[in-house]
Amino acid sequence: MKVLIVKTSSMGDVIHTFPAVEDASLVRPDVSFDWCVEEAFAGIVALHPAIGRIHTVAIRRWRKALFSGGTWREAAALRRTLRECRYDLVIDAQGLLKSALVARQAGAPIAGFDRSSAREPSATLFYDVTYGVPRDLHAIERTRRLFGLALGYKPDLSTLNSGIVPPPGGLAGITGKTAFLLHGTSREDKKWPVEDWIVTARLLVERGMTPVTTWSNEREKTVAEGIAKAVPSTVVVPKSPLADIAAILGRSTIIIGADTGLTHLASAFGLPTVAVFLATEPGLTGPRGPYAATLLAVPGARLAPAEVVAEADRLLERQTLGRANAAKS
Repeated sequence: MKVLIVKTSSMGDVIHTFPAVEDASLVRPDVSFDWCVEEAFAGIVALHPAIGRIHTVAIRRWRKALFSGGTWREAAALRRTLRECRYDLVIDAQGLLKSALVARQAGAPIAGFDRSSAREPSATLFYDVTYGVPRDLHAIERTRRLFGLALGYKPDLSTLNSGIVPPPGGLAGITGKTAFLLHGTSREDKKWPVEDWIVTARLLVERGMTPVTTWSNEREKTVAEGIAKAVPSTVVVPKSPLADIAAILGRSTIIIGADTGLTHLASAFGLPTVAVFLATEPGLTGPRGPYAATLLAVPGARLAPAEVVAEADRLLERQTLGRANAAKS
């Protein structure tokens, strides 16, 4: 059975789909999975070993040139490729009108959330079969349930495994413990002040760790360089392909991150991860993992670096204890 997964964006949403893929690949070894995703996140999808072919869309780019001949040629090429693959089923795990339209291009039966469950009820007009999944569940659990209903099994929700491991690579020449500081995020109100990142880096150095950070645009570069200037032992990784950053991230001792996709990736790797939420509610979309924690700023109050680093200490202690118990068993 050939199944196409449609989950085009964002990075966090893509990562939240991995546990469902892991469930299905274990329970239904007769099923092969391909994925259709935004071109920027193809490298993230490739982290899961159960995913075969990766089809890319460029909806964000296409919207900027909707009447361009190049846009229509790319869309037509995607449609031809999807139909040539002859899928038995398409699972639209996103529940949006845009994802439903992409799913439709495959010319195969489409399974998705029903009208009371989908994020955009209009998407269900394009589905052949729909399933009700409560909206008050975390996104990871909602997707796991959807896959189980579509493929005929009941996921074991008492466990959580993304099934992904970091790609090869890492930081050359750096030994000892590293702390990856993920300060970059899409919205200004999600960003922790650079002064707090600097204090955090200093506290981590006191604990014998090497702070590591990176950037993807000029504003983030200014922040990264500001941290390094104040805390000279900080390693600044230049703007790099997502796979390279994932390799470094996956070999870090601790991750402290804003509400951003890479923070979700760190928790999916099973790493000690402290997520700092300032303007958004982690609620049903926050990072999940065996050693993940989210600190939410109280409206009008400041989230202090000492509090964040103390949470990092607790997660590291929990990881050490978990490893010791696993060794005993």
